[in-house]
Amino acid sequence: MGQVVIERHGAVVVFRLNRPPANAFDLEFAHELGAAIVPLMDASEVGALVITGTGNYFSAGLDLKRVPRYGRQEQRAMVGAANGLLTKLYACSIPVVAAVNGHAIAAGLILALACDYRVGTTAPCKLGVTEVRVGIPFPAVAMAVLQNEVAPHVARVMTLRGNNIDPQVALERGLLDELQPPERVLAAAMDIASDLAGMPREAYARIKQQLRAKAIAFMEETVARGSDPALESWITADAPTASAAHLHRRGA
Repeated sequence: MGQVVIERHGAVVVFRLNRPPANAFDLEFAHELGAAIVPLMDASEVGALVITGTGNYFSAGLDLKRVPRYGRQEQRAMVGAANGLLTKLYACSIPVVAAVNGHAIAAGLILALACDYRVGTTAPCKLGVTEVRVGIPFPAVAMAVLQNEVAPHVARVMTLRGNNIDPQVALERGLLDELQPPERVLAAAMDIASDLAGMPREAYARIKQQLRAKAIAFMEETVARGSDPALESWITADAPTASAAHLHRRGA
């Protein structure tokens, strides 16, 4: 079984992130998810995509036990993979719904924000962008998603303080679109995806492009030209120590 479990439910495809214990991203996981999205773009039998997690996590973001210790070449590859994955997802021509079943932190929350609609859980969990606390700045495409999807004052406070919030606050701040009991999160997301899958495909794709045109153009140019400054300098020197301390506080 891979780290992305793919399930078909009629016209809806479910991607289940499956990298225990926290569905955290390393280079291989980012490549696998990015590669899984590509065949859906032109598959006429696929009408919508749902992304969800396993266990108590949607995704905890980057694997802080591995990624902060990446060498220069691996850092460049990771930034490139993250930019490519998020660009594919944000510009995906079919509807994409996030079933945020649990904790969605840092890159995990950015992944959810890159979806068209976001269903969260009423169960206790944490959502936030904590990059500033672990010494890992945002790749350019991740920041573009955040800036395009979150109100400026909310993005400012969340990114510069790096604190997590609960699902109700995330709903109030526009990070989530609705909340459901934990046993209903995936079903609700699939209902929405099924509804969106029934819309005229070309019109949906064009309207999404219109809505996100400036952001998508920036993302695609960043990927094509390799113009993200993080490709030259990404993880800060104090990231391994800061990440280890952060994991210790979480008891991970």
